[in-house]
Amino acid sequence: MYEVLVYLFENCQQAELADDRERVARKLSAAGFEDADISEALHWLAGVARTARTTGAPLPDSRASFRAFAPRELAKLDAQCRGFLITLEQSGILTAETRELVLERSLAASGPSLSLDQVKLIVLMVLWNQKTPTSQLVAEDLFSAAQPRLPN
Repeated sequence: MYEVLVYLFENCQQAELADDRERVARKLSAAGFEDADISEALHWLAGVARTARTTGAPLPDSRASFRAFAPRELAKLDAQCRGFLITLEQSGILTAETRELVLERSLAASGPSLSLDQVKLIVLMVLWNQKTPTSQLVAEDLFSAAQPRLPN
């Protein structure tokens, strides 16, 4: 799934994903991706849009509140991954809302736990899907760190 997400980030526009998922699936298949990986990645991405639309009231500012991780989050994300997310939020790259979306999508990702590179890719895909303006340096760091070492 992660290789498919990297390919989509490099080769597709958000509008293309939103408007014609069937064409995107055919494009991914022609690029050599397995149908199961394509399906998983597109389903996961649909969850980003679905979850973003269903967010309720704004969350408290992280500078004035504390966010404790739930047991499922602790099991899925090691201390390095959690520290990375906290750093992104404290630096203003993630808001409380995008942090929660990243956490939700991390829990929705396959596998019992995630590597830091996988979390970086999830952050990148959430920000990209939300059309969140980010520094070019941040995007390059997230993308270059995630790209070469992602397991399937």
